Amino acid sequence: MASYRWLHRSWWHTPRLVRGLTGVCLAALLIAATAGATVLGGVREGTDTIGQRAAPQVVRSADLYFALNDMDAQAANLLLFGADPDFAAVREQTLDTYERGRVRADADLQRVAEAAVGDPAGQRAVQTVIGELGRYEGRVARAQLLEEQAEAPAGKPSAEALAAYREATDLLRQRLLPAVDEVTTANSAAVERIYGAQRGDLGSGRWWILLTGLLALVALGVLQRVLAVRFRRLANVPLAVATLLAGAGLVTALTLASRAEHQLVVAKSNAYDSVIALGRARAVAYDLNADESRYLTDPARAAAYEQSFFDKTRSFARVDGATLGSYNNGLAALADRHRADHAAVGFGGFLGDELRNITFPGEQEAAERVLSAFQAYQRDDRKIRELNAQGRLKEAVAFNTGLAAGQSNADFGLLATALDDVQAVNQDAMDRAVAATDGDLDATTAAVGGALLAAALALAVLGVRPRLREFA
Repeated sequence: MASYRWLHRSWWHTPRLVRGLTGVCLAALLIAATAGATVLGGVREGTDTIGQRAAPQVVRSADLYFALNDMDAQAANLLLFGADPDFAAVREQTLDTYERGRVRADADLQRVAEAAVGDPAGQRAVQTVIGELGRYEGRVARAQLLEEQAEAPAGKPSAEALAAYREATDLLRQRLLPAVDEVTTANSAAVERIYGAQRGDLGSGRWWILLTGLLALVALGVLQRVLAVRFRRLANVPLAVATLLAGAGLVTALTLASRAEHQLVVAKSNAYDSVIALGRARAVAYDLNADESRYLTDPARAAAYEQSFFDKTRSFARVDGATLGSYNNGLAALADRHRADHAAVGFGGFLGDELRNITFPGEQEAAERVLSAFQAYQRDDRKIRELNAQGRLKEAVAFNTGLAAGQSNADFGLLATALDDVQAVNQDAMDRAVAATDGDLDATTAAVGGALLAAALALAVLGVRPRLREFA
């Protein structure tokens, strides 16, 4: 029975009781501080992973996707021009655009490769792109050389040049783009996984912060009560200050956790989801623009390219039940309804997703410009097809590749700029949300928290030492 003496009330004389309660207080303070540091450190790491690593990787891979499609559209345009002197100036501009796209694709590929380190699936996809991109560029160069040698008229590339271009565009569509999309999908899944885990950890983490913080406060309160009763002291100033510090630490930790969760939601649900939707919309837009040029370049595949164009059009802004012929009128009706009531978004696709997720100042106006520019570009497309159907191929080529106001490539440029603008709004909001969390949970916060903990521990000890000395 001797081993159970500590359960008897008489065993807990005053010095032993005070020492025991002091130990409980110190342990409770350390546990509360550990819980807060673990929860807040975890949410900072998760937010940084989303905002500084996974999300930029998705953006880079989407940028690579669009750069490759832009290259292919320019390659198709070069075949359209032929040796016609009327297109000499625009041909030089197109060559410059193709070269800029090639340089951009190379830079994007390098950044994607660097970010894929440690991801076996991502590295395999990157290796596929690296290997196939050189082959693609070689086939495009061959198509251009054969076209120059043939001196073909506008809109009628030589059979040899067209065959080389087919090999290039098939390689792009069947090997390069799926590999890039694989990287994008893998990183998007990683973001979703991290976000779900962080929301769950924060939900339970706040309870741990609250419970451990309350435990520390209760322990400090009991210790003060014991000292007040047994030593007939009205108050113990050091313990009172330690209690205030513990309470302030608890409130601060809960506030920081709530702010971190808010910033996480802003960064992921409000900003990142729009950044990704817009990045994919941008990639799809360049892909359908390439299909438009492919349609004119390769009459034997014109029907397939037309269907591909329409499929991507629906990915960008889906109008249920519409055909290519009825799409513009259907979109116009839904767009007019939306402009009258911004809450009414009757079309789907990436643009519909964005218009349903308007959150930040300036985002609505920028998204409206995307809608208007997309409508103008779609109207241009129907004009191109109408000119081609009328046998006015050269006019169709000129309108398709023209950079003057009201021509297709000029209107597509406005669409691309509008997409960049609305994406920039969301990217800036995501960056600010991540920076806010980093600012809240930086080294200064950790240092202040550590100092408060040290002060509370020291004050707790300081508060009981004079009383224990009375028994020395």
